[in-house]
Amino acid sequence: MIMLISFAVLFLLLFLRVPIAVATGTVGVLGLAWYQGWSAAFAQLGSIATETVLSYEFAVIPLFILMGNIVAKSGLADELYAATYALIGHLRGGLAITTVGACGGFSTFCGSSFATAATMSRIAYPPMVRYGYSQSVATGTIAAGGTLGILIPPSIALVFYGIITETDIGQLFIAGIIPGLLGILMYCLTIILISYARPGSCPSGEKMGLRERFSALRQIWAFTLLVAMVLGGIYLGFFSPTESAAVGVVGAIVLTVLRGRFDPNRIHEALQDSAATTVSLIAILIGSLIFANLVNVSNFPFLIVDWIEGLGLNLLGVLCVIILIYLLLGAVLESISMLLLTVPVFYPVVSSMGMDLVWFGIVVVVATEISLITPPVGLNVFVLKSVLPDLDLKVIFKGVMPFVLADMVRLAVIVLFPSISLLLVS
Repeated sequence: MIMLISFAVLFLLLFLRVPIAVATGTVGVLGLAWYQGWSAAFAQLGSIATETVLSYEFAVIPLFILMGNIVAKSGLADELYAATYALIGHLRGGLAITTVGACGGFSTFCGSSFATAATMSRIAYPPMVRYGYSQSVATGTIAAGGTLGILIPPSIALVFYGIITETDIGQLFIAGIIPGLLGILMYCLTIILISYARPGSCPSGEKMGLRERFSALRQIWAFTLLVAMVLGGIYLGFFSPTESAAVGVVGAIVLTVLRGRFDPNRIHEALQDSAATTVSLIAILIGSLIFANLVNVSNFPFLIVDWIEGLGLNLLGVLCVIILIYLLLGAVLESISMLLLTVPVFYPVVSSMGMDLVWFGIVVVVATEISLITPPVGLNVFVLKSVLPDLDLKVIFKGVMPFVLADMVRLAVIVLFPSISLLLVS
């Protein structure tokens, strides 16, 4: 009963637009005080805050955020888009496929769906509209492509999941590669189907000559080198995720200098943006970990285990119930908040049933990814609305629905074939 009241109060605070860090932290401290007393509650608040800030694993977050900001402000995202467009932009739907590919490439630096969607909406939306793409297809492609930032490593969501469940973050990053590439493939197939079903909504772009294509491809040497250093270092065992993030930051700065784009003012802006984002994420994580402690103290996960066992479901049935809960919560909760609130409840359940926590992490993040573009919340949709205020939300939601269906198919494939996620890890 206490946990039901706690969840009710938490959802009420979130509905009233109380910041997630304040809502989870307040409910967590009050609940812990009820069970253990005020002294113990405040002691846990202090220890969790200290341990989180000083955690070696957490250092990966500000470093990857800084690397993404440096890359974005150096103009590398524009070059990536131009190179992709030079190859396939002349095909029917090619400009939309270009956008998806550029979103996937930018995600390897960024780790944030919101930043990916915001950046690509500025870069990709104007040329798509100029070449005659319908507003729904253009915005739907950008919003869906932006969700790749939450899964393709380095992913902030996977870092949070790894910290909460004490799962190896490097293995989570490696496990996210194939599902991320599968997401790009599914989105591209969706665009092809749309281009044949509604030809006028996805016209062909301008065809470039062979020399122009080679010229555009030569521009992405910095992108290729940085990806090889960061992800290759993790995959080959040269760096831990935190060390690879540090290498990525230094590499981004060096490459910016070598390409003649070093600007102290832009570096200062990148540092400021990274600091603000990091502090916000630290607050959210601390609040969520306090609430997770309340969940554990209340024995709520064990009650969930008993309830699920009472249903008589097999492993796949249990996973389907959990996914259904994620999809329902995704309609009303922001993605990272939802992940941080639910993982402490569900991971003891799936762990006790013998599920691989790396695979479960990918399933959770893909389910969370879907919530970024589902109505009525769909935060990626609201990101586009903030960048492109003249657009109607109904137009954007109409555009993302085919991609939601594609994501559902991808999630089903990942659930039914765990080896897709675990192949590179093994």
